[in-house]
Amino acid sequence: MPTSQTWLLRPLQERSTQIFLGVLFAAVALVTLLHLIMPEGHALHVSAYTVTLLGKYLCYALLAVAVDLVWGYLGILSLGHGAFFAIGGYAMGMYLMRQIGDRGVYGDPVLPDFMVFLNWDSLPWYWQGFDMAWFAFIMVLLAPGLLALVFGFLAFRSRVTGVYLSIITQALTFALMLAFFRNEMGFGGNNGLTDFRDILGFNLRTDSTRLGLFIATGIALAIGYVICRGIVTSKLGRVSVACRDAEARTRFLGYRVERVQLFVFVVSAMLAGVAGALYVPQVGIINPSEFSPLFSIEVVVWVALGGRATLYGAVIGAILVNYAKTVFTGVMPDAWLFALGGLFVLVTVFLPKGIAGLLQKRQKPDEDSNADPSKPKPQEATA
Repeated sequence: MPTSQTWLLRPLQERSTQIFLGVLFAAVALVTLLHLIMPEGHALHVSAYTVTLLGKYLCYALLAVAVDLVWGYLGILSLGHGAFFAIGGYAMGMYLMRQIGDRGVYGDPVLPDFMVFLNWDSLPWYWQGFDMAWFAFIMVLLAPGLLALVFGFLAFRSRVTGVYLSIITQALTFALMLAFFRNEMGFGGNNGLTDFRDILGFNLRTDSTRLGLFIATGIALAIGYVICRGIVTSKLGRVSVACRDAEARTRFLGYRVERVQLFVFVVSAMLAGVAGALYVPQVGIINPSEFSPLFSIEVVVWVALGGRATLYGAVIGAILVNYAKTVFTGVMPDAWLFALGGLFVLVTVFLPKGIAGLLQKRQKPDEDSNADPSKPKPQEATA
């Protein structure tokens, strides 16, 4: 079992991780400077709307990294990670709703407005504690983690794999979507939770708070990426890849495959919950549509386009696809789903390893050309 120091240092010593973190922090710093320094109306000025939009892209990138961890390195094609994303978002939304207090439409300092409208006389037990930030932030990790723990324990213990597991994950998120649409659940029904005002005492409608959330999302993405790299470069990561490629043989060698799958699956779910929690205050709403199976399928498309089992490819795919969605829906909103399906087919046929695969192909010729011709080739040395 690797020591904590090894877990922290190994990813940071990788050149690919250093490049990724350097590009990420440089991009966040550049956006921050252009927003603060450049005056409004200047060509280089980054507006508060753009900052919020970029923050949403980074939330999606963290979600894509979480999906790539289980799909790329564990071989589990999860079509239900949108459920963990939404649960983390609802946990944050419940905290933000409790901060409104008597400034709501109906002026009740205890009950959210939608509960007053539905004639609820008391706060449900599962809303207790969400007026405290520390409790809400713990639930952002704990709620999706517990759901993944229970679901994964039952699924992996029963040795459900392949397409059957993918269908079950999709059924999970669909069932949660139907449940959260019901007003009796106490989560706002089809309208969800919205009209947030403050977070940690800061006004969510000010430009400085939006910029702070954008920076926090960039830091969360960096931490999530390093955690995932620490997992995949450790012995646990090697066993995960073995479970992906030859589960029966790995089990025969004495490894508890279901424990490996469960641990990685829970970590991935918790990262997705953090992404959802950061998404909600920037977008300003959370509703049951985030549980939609279509959203979870979109996340898989992001990872496939960027490059499965690379992590940084998932980030690239998430940002590119969502930028294309922003542009495309503004021009032809009804055709976006057809464009997304066509994109997935093209990637599957022509880019089986995604954009990251193209980058790796370009690096190999450069490395070969820079190699010392006096050194023997591997096959010559073997001979």
